[in-house]
Amino acid sequence: MSGVRVALVTGGNKGIGLAIVRALCKQFHGDVYLTARNPQLGEEAVQDLKKEGLSPLFHQLDINDQKSIQCLRDFLKDKYGGLDVLINNAGIAFKVKDDTPFGTQAEVTLKTNFFATLDACHELLPLIKPHGRVVNVSSMVSPRALAQCSQEFQERFRSDTITEEELVKLMEQFVEDAKNGVHQKKGWANTAYGMSKIGVTVLSRIQARMLKETRKGDGIILNACCPGWVRTDMAGPNATKSPDEGAVTPVYLALLPESVDSPYGELVSEKKVQPW
Repeated sequence: MSGVRVALVTGGNKGIGLAIVRALCKQFHGDVYLTARNPQLGEEAVQDLKKEGLSPLFHQLDINDQKSIQCLRDFLKDKYGGLDVLINNAGIAFKVKDDTPFGTQAEVTLKTNFFATLDACHELLPLIKPHGRVVNVSSMVSPRALAQCSQEFQERFRSDTITEEELVKLMEQFVEDAKNGVHQKKGWANTAYGMSKIGVTVLSRIQARMLKETRKGDGIILNACCPGWVRTDMAGPNATKSPDEGAVTPVYLALLPESVDSPYGELVSEKKVQPW
């Protein structure tokens, strides 16, 4: 089936992820995979979309489990010879009123939102076919959190030459400082979710730069995006957008035509490039 195009969404069984799968089923010409940690919840989500007349497929994926990522990688390689569209949507957030110690929140949030996303990218980005599209779901919380960081950290996170290794060390240092209760004193923002999404945005900038160097001419486009404030389990019932409205920008980036070469390596919200 190497001639069949394929798109995949991580964390696709509810919220924005499910809405992205729904939109791709309607607009993408090829197979669309909904992935979820829990196979039962994933299959239920697939059945719900089938009742809407859509045809998503399911594959289990827990981005916190390296073997799960590798199993998906091997499946895509064997069945499709690669991947055309990857949307890294899986993520978590603690509720505002959650009284879990901040250090624990920092460790748990970055474990999924940054480090597990990074692991998934390490295995799946090499599968992206020429003219493929990669979308890392970040948040406008990331530039707001960046503004709360010290001038030194702002400069490092905005650097056009920061490496993945340097970014990983910064994220590890934030978690360590948060666990020791000194993160604000050291110049970090006082938001675990915001810091995790700084990581995703900066990682996207690095990945785009690396793709240009290593796969020049392949026409792959990679961006980060903010879906907006969306009514989900994560954001709550008072948010201004429906999940389908939140899916608009990620899907727009996932379906950028072959004839365009921008936006590239940007943070995009409401289909517009945001300053970093």
